[in-house]
Amino acid sequence: MAAGSFRRSIALQLSKVLDLPPENLIKSISAVPVSKKRQVADFQLSIASIIENSSGDCLAQDLHLQAQQLAERLQCDSVVSAISAGPGTVNFTINRELLAKTVLQQVWKDGSEYGVKSELFSTVPRQKAVVEFSSPNIAKKFHIGHLRSTIVGNFIANLKVALGHEVVRINYLGDWGMQFGLLGVGFQSFGNKEKLKSSPLQHLFEVYVQINKAAEDENTKKLAKDFFRKLEEHDEQALSIWKQFRDLSIEEYIRIYKRLGVHFDEYSGESFYQEKAQEVLKILEDKGLLQKTIKGTGIVDLSEKKDLSTVSTVMRSDGTSLYITRQVSPSVLPATAIDRMNKHSWDTMIYVTDKSQSNHFQHLFQILKLMGYDWAERCQHVSFGLVQGMKTRRGEVVFLEDVLNEVRSRMLQNMTSTKTTKETQDPVETAEKVGLAALIIQDFRGLLSSDYQFSWERALQSRGDTGVFLQYTHARLHSLEQMHGNAELTDVNVSCLQEPDAISVLQHLLRYDEVLYRSSQDLQPKHIVSYLLTLSHLAAVAHKTLPVKGSAPAVAQARLCLFHAARSVLANGMKLLGITPVTQM
Repeated sequence: MAAGSFRRSIALQLSKVLDLPPENLIKSISAVPVSKKRQVADFQLSIASIIENSSGDCLAQDLHLQAQQLAERLQCDSVVSAISAGPGTVNFTINRELLAKTVLQQVWKDGSEYGVKSELFSTVPRQKAVVEFSSPNIAKKFHIGHLRSTIVGNFIANLKVALGHEVVRINYLGDWGMQFGLLGVGFQSFGNKEKLKSSPLQHLFEVYVQINKAAEDENTKKLAKDFFRKLEEHDEQALSIWKQFRDLSIEEYIRIYKRLGVHFDEYSGESFYQEKAQEVLKILEDKGLLQKTIKGTGIVDLSEKKDLSTVSTVMRSDGTSLYITRQVSPSVLPATAIDRMNKHSWDTMIYVTDKSQSNHFQHLFQILKLMGYDWAERCQHVSFGLVQGMKTRRGEVVFLEDVLNEVRSRMLQNMTSTKTTKETQDPVETAEKVGLAALIIQDFRGLLSSDYQFSWERALQSRGDTGVFLQYTHARLHSLEQMHGNAELTDVNVSCLQEPDAISVLQHLLRYDEVLYRSSQDLQPKHIVSYLLTLSHLAAVAHKTLPVKGSAPAVAQARLCLFHAARSVLANGMKLLGITPVTQM
């Protein structure tokens, strides 16, 4: 890794002066963010972090003074061309030609693995991760509310895979419960087999609306309860209808997931864990953890003082399990976690849902611990906020496919009306990919836990910090390579890349491994989004000030290599986020 070789070289020199092992210093040496206002050094050492690693005998001294004293004891060499002190930091500038040569060679050599081979990840063990995300309710059209879980979970899975982990992507469907009793009765009354085949989810939605109107009727309620009881008793006819609803739903979801560029290794659901949930309830009872309320519901006391101040309800008064048991199985929630450990022997399991379920998952992990499962500490809930104001031209949006169609339509219209748009082979497909990038970048720019106000106008701007701008930059750089021939790294004269705008791009490429490391630690996509947007802005400036056309052959070749490196890293980062880069736009 380019940054890695420079960090190691700096760490080796520092280790001799500070009498500390180089490994202890590497993570204290970070690439300096590019500044629009001035040229900056390439790396900096934080004095505060060094004090934490040392004996601490100079804690009271002024950090700036210590930085100056350390800088004076260090010497420039063939790698470092300048050393200076800043407020609490020692700054290192890399030999400019070596910087250009090393970065370009590393991007070229590592390709899609640039950044992930960094020594920053050398101590991170390769693990098996289960990621549960999306989780729509079957027999219903894919609701827009599931979009965030889908794209966030996909990002986490992509990042884990890129970093060398084994990942199992699970879609835990809402495929059980009393609503299927109601839907079963509704289909028997209002269903049409032809409509079910041609437009399954739309037809089931219409049936559900119709039967809901009659849901207050006592006879309808009784029929729905009877149908669901038949499901629980494995009645063949009732199960056949339910299975048809489930299979058709998954088929329809797979089609939509394909549009999103998302796939799953396993489709699971509440229906799989009915019996296992009862087993969990028995374990809770045997361990003395299950208590009954006056109303007959089953609870687990999670309070520290065991005074019932914090409880989790795991069983209805009729003895049936709740969602939490099916997942712990709560009774099912604990059940899914236990089953997945038995099946996959995972090292970490990540649930991706909205933040309203945070308490639910805290309870789940606590129940698993009480049951004696130490691995509960390796379960993680990644929560996200709500999206507000997402409307189509026809009004308030409910279904995801309406949003995907809308963003494609708007993007196609924008592309048609823009003078800079080049003729593309498949404008509809391009509009789909650019539109999806617009949705993802607007969603990923902030902290996942934050709510945000959706804006079509802001999302689809071709300039500024948008997914459209990322796609436009990638297409533009690809077009540059096509126009002037693919860059060749052999015999590149790096002395031709000493302009400030070229150096800024190279410095930014240095930072990519740190950004990946930060996102791997907190599973927040915003670090990568911010990095890619800055890279696109730097590349856009360089594209203007460092022309390839009309330049001397050696200069043109060097600049092509620089733009190729920028495009390669841009494409890598976009793919992690779940965006397919376009080559024409």
